[in-house]
Amino acid sequence: MSTVVVLAPIIIANWPVITAAVGAAVGTMGFAMVRKEEAVTQRAATKTREEIQVDNSEILASSTGAEEEIVVEREGVRAIFTRDARGALRVCMEGTGQSKSELRRLGQELIDRVTQQYVYHRVVTELKARNMTIVDEELSEDRTVKIRVRSW
Repeated sequence: MSTVVVLAPIIIANWPVITAAVGAAVGTMGFAMVRKEEAVTQRAATKTREEIQVDNSEILASSTGAEEEIVVEREGVRAIFTRDARGALRVCMEGTGQSKSELRRLGQELIDRVTQQYVYHRVVTELKARNMTIVDEELSEDRTVKIRVRSW
């Protein structure tokens, strides 16, 4: 007997979980993490900005109360992941020489990868918690993930 499950992602997590998902996802796209000091000094020189809110996301408030952000960069394009005042995940794309539509497209691709990484981690964690065995995993060319499990 087999079953196919299609997941509609809703991101509800704390900042460390989001940091892990962002780190895993952006590495596959050639982005590198930027230290906080570098992010602040280089932001003033940026010409084009595009803000994107991640639908169906809620980043739980940190007990420290500190403003949290993750900055990644690739070939002069910078993505800044933050939690907005309502608790939603936001991505601000910055770059020189790109249009707002190009930055939006790249930002949406980043968001899609982060969301996929987050959901993958949640599914695998839940499967293990329910004592299910992952028999096989497959990543297709269109980035669809197929996980075959066995329940005892």
